[in-house]
Amino acid sequence: MTGTLIVGGGQAGAQAAFSLRAMGYTADITIVGSEPHLPYQRPPLSKAFLAGTADHETLQFRKPAYYDKIRVEVLCNQRVTDIEFDGGTADAAGTAQLHDGTEKSFHHLMLAVGGRPRRLTVPGSDLTGVCYLRTIADAVQLISHLEHGASVVVIGGGFVGLEAAAMARGRGKTVTVVELAERLLSRTVAPEMSAFLTEAHQRRGTHIRLGDGVTAIEGNDGQATGVRLSDGSLLPADVVIVGVGMTPRLELAERLGLETAGGIVVDSFARTSDSRVVAAGDCTVMPNPMTGSGFVRLESVQNAVDQAKVAAASIAGQPFTHSALPWFWSNQGDLKLQMAGLTEGYDHVELRGEPAAEKFSAFYYRDGRLLAVHAVNRPQDYMLARKALSQRMTIPPDRVADGAAALVAVP
Repeated sequence: MTGTLIVGGGQAGAQAAFSLRAMGYTADITIVGSEPHLPYQRPPLSKAFLAGTADHETLQFRKPAYYDKIRVEVLCNQRVTDIEFDGGTADAAGTAQLHDGTEKSFHHLMLAVGGRPRRLTVPGSDLTGVCYLRTIADAVQLISHLEHGASVVVIGGGFVGLEAAAMARGRGKTVTVVELAERLLSRTVAPEMSAFLTEAHQRRGTHIRLGDGVTAIEGNDGQATGVRLSDGSLLPADVVIVGVGMTPRLELAERLGLETAGGIVVDSFARTSDSRVVAAGDCTVMPNPMTGSGFVRLESVQNAVDQAKVAAASIAGQPFTHSALPWFWSNQGDLKLQMAGLTEGYDHVELRGEPAAEKFSAFYYRDGRLLAVHAVNRPQDYMLARKALSQRMTIPPDRVADGAAALVAVP
């Protein structure tokens, strides 16, 4: 019996394989990954790996022997260049062409192809010392440049950029974060949280430039030496870390004629517009798991894991819908930010705790009902709010505002 082909060796691809076996699926499973490594964790790349407290092996989800034990074939350093189905029926088998000329037959197909860093297009963006951070190879290259550089400019004030900035600062580098928007994480967090993060990073020695664009990377003999900003100023930079977002890999989906909209469109069962194909992870857009309406793209470990389980269930003939609460985290040096829920459409923010003490939480509401929580070094607030959101309950904002009152979830 021809089994399942999983295109993509990241979090979603690996989880789907593990879940299929846990569900009693006995047919062949093959994971095709473009990197020379077994599936591994990506979030530590901007944290523990750059800090030197994690390595290639500790990042692996499972050791090689485990894949042999559960009969999952992992093809590393391979890419799928084309896919053809043998017919037009819902149960039609197919064949994938690999870049080395070999073929792989399958009965079920899952796309877990992830994304690639959005690239700078300004003059000098190809100079040595300009780095991105998506893969182990990227992280190894960045570490090498940091060993020989004293000044670092981070382009992009998102989570990856702030995590990388904290890491570089911890290595004793002079660090500047350049963000085009007027505040950090402007599409994700409330102004109060943006202001706190700006001040917290500045207190630790990071320079923050807001509302500034980058017009060029300047260099000498092929090596980056500075970043030219839209106001004409030049920031010295031996190393430039670019963190301006990610673009989903849609080539295969488009070749297959799948519906895309800033990602591969899937339903709550992880099914694409072609019933023969499921998809999961950073490459997808899906119905909002909190409301069931509208489409969102969630770049997180939690979503990749939960959506992969849903995709596996659809393949195994045991379908269930994806309705798990989104949650995220970001470790920026000694700042631990934990987030649950989605802030889209919030009309009010209630703070609890003391931002000045770097221990507080922001509770996001719409029409008086809790949508999300962002907690800095306050894990108890985070866990209580996450539990309430998971149970489709709320926490009255007046309880949040009264720092002495216990947080109580109500329907």
